[in-house]
Amino acid sequence: MGAKYNLVELLKHRVVLGDGAMGTMLYQYGIFLNRCFDELNISKPEIIKKVHDGYVRAGADFIETNTFGANELKLVKYGLADKVEQINRAGVEIARDSAGELVMVAGSMGPLGREIVQHGTISKSQAAEAFKRQAKALIKAGVDFLILETFSSSKELLIAIGAIRQQTDLPIVAQMTCNENNETIYGQKIEKAITEISNQDVQVVGLNCSVGPSAMLGTFELIKSVTNKPISVQPNAGLPREIDNRTLYMCTPEYMAEYAKRFFEKGARIIGGCCGTTPEHIKEIVRTVKTLDKADRSMTEQLRGITVSKEYEPAAQEPAPLAQKSHIGKKLSAGQKVTTIEITPPRGVNMDTTLNKAKLCAQMGIDAINIPDGPRASSRLSPLVTGVKIQENADIEIILHFCCRDRNLIGMQSDMLGAYAIGLRNILIITGDPPKMGEYPDATGVFDLDSIALTEVLRNLNKGIDVGGNRFSPPLSLSIGVGVNPVASDLNREIDRFKRKVNAGAEFAITQPVFDVQMLFNFLNAIESFKIPIIAGIWPFTSYKNAEFMANEVPGVVVPAELLKRMSKAKDKKHARAIGIEIAGEMVEKITDHVAGFAVSAPFGNVETALAVLGKLSIN
Repeated sequence: MGAKYNLVELLKHRVVLGDGAMGTMLYQYGIFLNRCFDELNISKPEIIKKVHDGYVRAGADFIETNTFGANELKLVKYGLADKVEQINRAGVEIARDSAGELVMVAGSMGPLGREIVQHGTISKSQAAEAFKRQAKALIKAGVDFLILETFSSSKELLIAIGAIRQQTDLPIVAQMTCNENNETIYGQKIEKAITEISNQDVQVVGLNCSVGPSAMLGTFELIKSVTNKPISVQPNAGLPREIDNRTLYMCTPEYMAEYAKRFFEKGARIIGGCCGTTPEHIKEIVRTVKTLDKADRSMTEQLRGITVSKEYEPAAQEPAPLAQKSHIGKKLSAGQKVTTIEITPPRGVNMDTTLNKAKLCAQMGIDAINIPDGPRASSRLSPLVTGVKIQENADIEIILHFCCRDRNLIGMQSDMLGAYAIGLRNILIITGDPPKMGEYPDATGVFDLDSIALTEVLRNLNKGIDVGGNRFSPPLSLSIGVGVNPVASDLNREIDRFKRKVNAGAEFAITQPVFDVQMLFNFLNAIESFKIPIIAGIWPFTSYKNAEFMANEVPGVVVPAELLKRMSKAKDKKHARAIGIEIAGEMVEKITDHVAGFAVSAPFGNVETALAVLGKLSIN
């Protein structure tokens, strides 16, 4: 009995996540490298099942049978050529026992390990027969699809595909392997090989093995241009190193998960691991990608059943113009520069310090306080409560960040209704960091909607229509802001998402912290036609260490090398702070004619630093 899911149908709706290495795990369980791993399906099935169970618990959507080398031409070296059917059948049965109905079983087939040439060790017909025999055994045993992996020769892979297609119409995932120069061991360009494979009757093409995630990301971007088929990626956990006579792969689960995020953002449809990856790696990949995938579903899919149907449009109330919604809205509409400073809610319930900071900002003529919502997936006092207390006690307007991560659809709507009812007037909608990035990695992300879909919901609330299509009065009058990243790794995707946010109802945007002026200008030119005010995010460095952290560990931030060099020359903390303020002030001066205002962060809660950047205070 197969899995209840079908690979092709699943790929239409979401990214599919694979398992990791088999050989690496067997090595960890004490199996010598000179053993025939495939034969273990017969002699030590309990160990194979233990490996599969680990990947199922990690959350993989499919597991691969332990049959990578279970073809007669490889098995003959171990005197096992007569056991092809038995080994492959046992491999499927073990995997199926672990997978149950909710996880798919992929029949793994690798290359034959022989040269296929006109006068070589084997002919094309012999190769085809070997592939046909193994595929027949896997198909008969009940795999959900076949995965052909680690092929260095497109010619051999084409033979394998042809042999399989004589027997079944099951989905095929066809993967090549190449080096860091994007060539196979035979010198064939990988884009040429993928083009050849894409023209065959396969459902997915892709890459696996040989290189780590960083190199594979570059190759992935290369092959995207030559195929319209879904692409799979299963990198190694880096390049192997010999340490104390042991072969070890050095990429951590967190590192692999970060690259899985990048593969996802670039458009990969199957993401898994190869040599060196373990259930821990897959667990982190699953946690990261499933969260992002849920957040990134198209607005149409997310709002199915909740988007207001056209029949309600005539009855919708006319939303207030931006200029009438808030002080910030009025200034933006008039083309006047706005200044905001970000103050993070306290970790506890004592707000004295937070209120004093807000009062100082108000005294210095700052237009609004930005209140982030669980930044970096941290847990703090409710930003809604923080915002209300600041408005009540400091006489300054609030821009309330609203994160999709932590609430379901009903909760999000309730909070926006509540925010308006208690006097808040500006909302900045963000999708949010995955929980695994923060202090509570076992927390789950909700992500009923992403920022695009929630923008659509808020626009309808401003028309007096809730998510169920029910009319209410009076409507909300909240100004709608969104986040945007001018230095996103996939800029085309970022521009497309920004366009969708504007079409959904966004009225202004605040950028991620900007350090590269030219990248900002390039982005502003690319979105010029969208015609909403852009407020630039500004972050003053406090130290060289802080600059390095922003450059290397904060997603979506690019710090030019020359700025790091300037910060490295700081003599002490005071000097470093002064250089950071100087750099941020220069950024403000360079871009002021191109943006609608500035959202300055107060690093480590130091609002004096932020005020100094805006020229409101002098720091000695």
